[in-house]
Amino acid sequence: MSGRQPSLQDRILKALAGQSGLTDRALTDLIFGKAVHPSRINQECRLMAGRGLILREKDALGAICNSMPGTAPHLPPLPAKPPPSPPDDRLFLSEDDLKRHLVGWLEGDGWATQVAWGRTRGADILATRGGRSWVIEAKGSGTLQPMRVNYFLGALGELLQRMSDPAASYSIALPDLGQFRGLWQRLPVLAKQRLGISALFVAPDGRVDHAIES
Repeated sequence: MSGRQPSLQDRILKALAGQSGLTDRALTDLIFGKAVHPSRINQECRLMAGRGLILREKDALGAICNSMPGTAPHLPPLPAKPPPSPPDDRLFLSEDDLKRHLVGWLEGDGWATQVAWGRTRGADILATRGGRSWVIEAKGSGTLQPMRVNYFLGALGELLQRMSDPAASYSIALPDLGQFRGLWQRLPVLAKQRLGISALFVAPDGRVDHAIES
């Protein structure tokens, strides 16, 4: 007389005794093979967990794993997520700091400047020289990437509203940061040329790079 065939429950318990922390897919592969869908194992494991025979818990990756009571899923730990880097104060420029650098750069090149400091209304910088006018809208560094996107779009929008003199030059002025450079480069060349706008990238040490689309 042959002995009793092990039940599915017995086979699951035996598999988990050898290796804890197995998903339904992994248990199915061990017991039935890779060609079998894990629905039968899933149903049986749910019943066993309801009776307290096994534990069903999510691992660090969010997958549901089956374990024997008193054991933890045997999974490699996730790599520690590095803490966010604090903002580098050496690269930070407030809007008024940026305007001060621009004023020095412009006046050194013979331009007379009118500046709207702080929350004063009007163009941020209106520069004049030899009967020519240059309207500049400026933004500071910001602290978050989404904020910088909004600053970039805001500077463009404000500049467009200032375009009342067809003979004037028009520019946006931004801190010389990689994100602002990338946003300017992704703005289509045709749009820059049709609008006749340029960008002034200002470094914390006062250096200014004038980006013009020819």
